[in-house]
Amino acid sequence: MSEQAFTEAEIEQRLKAELPHWTYEKGWIRRKIKTSGWKATLMVVTTVGHLAEKAWHHPDMSISYAFVIVKLVTHSAKGITEKDFALAKKIEDVVMWDAAAESQGVFEGTPEDQRFSYIKQDKL
Repeated sequence: MSEQAFTEAEIEQRLKAELPHWTYEKGWIRRKIKTSGWKATLMVVTTVGHLAEKAWHHPDMSISYAFVIVKLVTHSAKGITEKDFALAKKIEDVVMWDAAAESQGVFEGTPEDQRFSYIKQDKL
């Protein structure tokens, strides 16, 4: 099942419903994660690397000073499979986690203060 490639229409539908910050582009599902700078970018790259290694499903990444682009495809299936969606969801859950909003007050989350800025949260 995880090796069955989805059609473009299925991919677009699932992205819209499940991963609205991801796009389908040139055969890949893709996410640009904006950061506050180099240190945050390195944290994102390391986190994505850890998740990919645990899943044994490795993305392509483009890395710049204040963003990381993550691209997923299942090469053996020559398309987007359940593996890509599962890893994209895990990346989204971990990297974009809003600790203050999602912990019922247990965590205060990263302060809004520019000195502590980390991930730039996307707005829909």
